[in-house]
This record gives sequence, C-alpha cells and structure tokens, in this order.
Amino acid sequence: MKNLISTTGIAIILAGSTQAASAAPKTVTLVIPSMDCSVCPITVKKALSQVPGVSQVSVSFDKRQAIVTFDDATTNLDALTESTKNAGYPSTLVGAAN
Repeated sequence: MKNLISTTGIAIILAGSTQAASAAPKTVTLVIPSMDCSVCPITVKKALSQVPGVSQVSVSFDKRQAIVTFDDATTNLDALTESTKNAGYPSTLVGAAN
C-alpha cells in the first residue's frame, strides 16, 4: 500500500510539472495610438492586468505602447487586444499590418 501511494504521488508530481513546463511565458508589445492623455496608460494597464494569464504590464504614454507578459496556455494576443479595445483603446501588435 505504501508503494502504491508513493508511486501515485510521484506520478501526480510529474504530471503537474509537465503541464507547468508546457506553458511558456510570452512577451508582446502592443501599439496603442489613441492614448492621448496621461491618464490613458492607467486605464490600459488596468484592462490588460485583468486578463487571466497576464503576469506583467508596462505602459508607455510617450511611445503609445504596452509591453505585456502572459502565459500563452491561458490567454492569447486576441484577448489582449480585445481588452484594450473594450477599454476604449484599440491596439495592435508592433509590426503587424493594419
């Protein structure tokens, strides 16, 4: 019985570590040209931070950009751009064709 419990525990630990290893953090830069005041970055940062899977957000008013780090197993670029759009600030990936 001890061996069965021990083996099961190891299998659960290994399964958990496999899932964690498959989720890779990804960082993207979004262009947000409609930010036109110093309060806009606060709104954009709040919107992006509320997306599940987002771990870090940095918004630059001067550059009209947001740098976002997220778990690509939990969310994706579409969810990020949708969140800024819903907050009133449409965004696109840096370098993406408009």
